[in-house]
Amino acid sequence: MNDPIGDMLTRIRNAQSRGKNSVVTPASKLRARVLDVLRDEGYIRGYEAATSVAGHPELRIELKYYEGTPVIREIKRVSKPGRRVYSGVKELPSVRQGLGVSIVSTPRGVMSDAHARAANVGGEVLCTVF
Repeated sequence: MNDPIGDMLTRIRNAQSRGKNSVVTPASKLRARVLDVLRDEGYIRGYEAATSVAGHPELRIELKYYEGTPVIREIKRVSKPGRRVYSGVKELPSVRQGLGVSIVSTPRGVMSDAHARAANVGGEVLCTVF
């Protein structure tokens, strides 16, 4: 797999389009940090670490719905393996005039664009969520 974050976002997108309550993805520290931001911003209920039948670590993501519609309306990968997108603190993108969230990988960890502005750090823009 070349793009593990893109794979996780696609699994979330597909599960929500089918109305699933949870989705499973292979575990990694970066995926867990991205899920922390999604949980803190209120886009997912939460996640938990588990082990597959074959013994591989995985993350079970609990999706969130409001009146039957998914809370995540749009989730897009910005920085891809073929084209990395970096942004300084002053150039961090705002999603839908601040209604959405950009998830940024900074030297201080993975955080939302608002927290990155408050900490005065830039970094790689991983994805945008609305």
